[in-house]
Amino acid sequence: MRRMRSFAVASAALAVVFGLAPTATAASAAPAHRASYRCTPGYFCIYSNWNGGGTRCQWSQRSKANTADDCSFIRRGQKVRSLWNGTGHRVQYYTQTNYHGRVGSTPAGAGGNLQGSYQIRSFKPQ
Repeated sequence: MRRMRSFAVASAALAVVFGLAPTATAASAAPAHRASYRCTPGYFCIYSNWNGGGTRCQWSQRSKANTADDCSFIRRGQKVRSLWNGTGHRVQYYTQTNYHGRVGSTPAGAGGNLQGSYQIRSFKPQ
């Protein structure tokens, strides 16, 4: 009996080491995929909800000094929960207008969930 229990424990440990056992963080660690975000190619898109959900605001211009000019959920004070960069260049984004308070950047053809505790008030190419 003791040998059987040791074998079971060792097998379970090996399964975890080799990634054969499911983990609680597997879904959250998966990369974001373009198909899950409704963002027109060539545009920079921000969303009011996680995983590209909620209200979307998108821009085709390379930079925007004040996103509240034409983004309804930013004007309402909602935070940005996710984004997609469908442009051909890295975009850096800011928590304040006129490119102040840099908070991050995203390479072309990528995106995903953000911390969700701030607004993106301006952006430009890096």
